Amino acid sequence: MVKAQASTLIRRPPAPVFAFVADNFHRNYPRWSPEVKQFQPLSEGPIRTGWMARQVRVDVGRRSEATFRVSGYEPGRCLSFEGISRPFRVDYRFEPVHHHTRITFTFELPRLELVWRPFERLIRSTVQDSAERLVQSVKQLAEAELPPADPPPR
Repeated sequence: MVKAQASTLIRRPPAPVFAFVADNFHRNYPRWSPEVKQFQPLSEGPIRTGWMARQVRVDVGRRSEATFRVSGYEPGRCLSFEGISRPFRVDYRFEPVHHHTRITFTFELPRLELVWRPFERLIRSTVQDSAERLVQSVKQLAEAELPPADPPPR
């Protein structure tokens, strides 16, 4: 299994950060993940468990297509995806920290195809770097576009 995890503190309140990532995923995901070259929702309506999409990505020069579905959606807490056409799992977790939000991103690839196993160490490193870039990109976009929390009353 290849697994990567990255976390950062976004200096914005939890509710708007969750909405930015989860409820507006179809609009914002390609913005914070520039490897996504095409993104197409396959389900109508708002994101929810069972909602599906298709993406075309180019990672380290390698093009891949995947269909995935929302496997978990807990408002304010988490958004999870699982690959349908190829096996993978993605989790976005949201944790309130005072008036800010800690976001944790986890990517899991349950198995590597035999042809890629000699490159497992390189793949792990690349996936970890991508996870860290992703959370930093979400942080930059969210902090630039969402209003800061009101200061606590005195």
